[in-house]
Amino acid sequence: MPVLPGAEPYRHEGGEVGVLLCHGFTGSPQSMRPWAEHLAARGLTVSLPLLPGHGTRWEDLAITGWQDWYAEVDRAFEELSERCSQVFVCGLSMGGALALRLAARHGDKVAGLVLVNPGNKVHGAAAHALPVARHLVRTIPGIASDIAKEGSVEVAYDRVPLHAAHQLRNFFRLVDRELPQVTQPLVVLHSPQDHVVPPADSARVLGRVSSRDVTEILLEQSYHVATLDHDADRIFEESVAFIDRLADGADDGSGTGTDTGVEGTASGG
Repeated sequence: MPVLPGAEPYRHEGGEVGVLLCHGFTGSPQSMRPWAEHLAARGLTVSLPLLPGHGTRWEDLAITGWQDWYAEVDRAFEELSERCSQVFVCGLSMGGALALRLAARHGDKVAGLVLVNPGNKVHGAAAHALPVARHLVRTIPGIASDIAKEGSVEVAYDRVPLHAAHQLRNFFRLVDRELPQVTQPLVVLHSPQDHVVPPADSARVLGRVSSRDVTEILLEQSYHVATLDHDADRIFEESVAFIDRLADGADDGSGTGTDTGVEGTASGG
């Protein structure tokens, strides 16, 4: 199945410090592409994979599970770890949960985490009905493009397969149990006005991790997909400052290296 224009994975070969970016549920690398390119321009080695079942059509997502999504970011992380002396992990929404599980399982191999509106729970009464409802109803309306910035659009599905939503619920519950195992330096940036993931999820993450080096930043001008919203530049700058502070051998910022991925269609509006 062809990948949607703009949803292609992205890779940049830079210096010895690597960054893995994880996109969200029903979304695609397009939501993270400007962030990835900002990091690449600072000379970092960057990997932004496309999660299985994403970036094509919702029917493909309906036949995947959380193990597939996690396996892809774990593979990308191991690849970066072999290439780089340090690896940082960034995530948006469900990508934040994927990043947290990488941190819980890989320990000191993860140098630090930057999370934007991380998901922690499927909310509402419907969540409790998912185990049964997924056998009766195939899809519900999508959650894409929760963005305050006019003209900015997320490349994501317009339907949510309930089988995949059930998988997401199970994954969030698993990651929540593992949060005390997360000890790495952590930045959580979240939007008070988020119509997909409530601020309570970020509060839950901040309250359960064991990290001692923790920074919380409010994104007052953005909704859920803040990486394509008014606060995008702040996210990018804060992540670079965080990585620069913790990197053993920070790159010189020359921006040299090579990109793989389609250019031009991934900026999200």
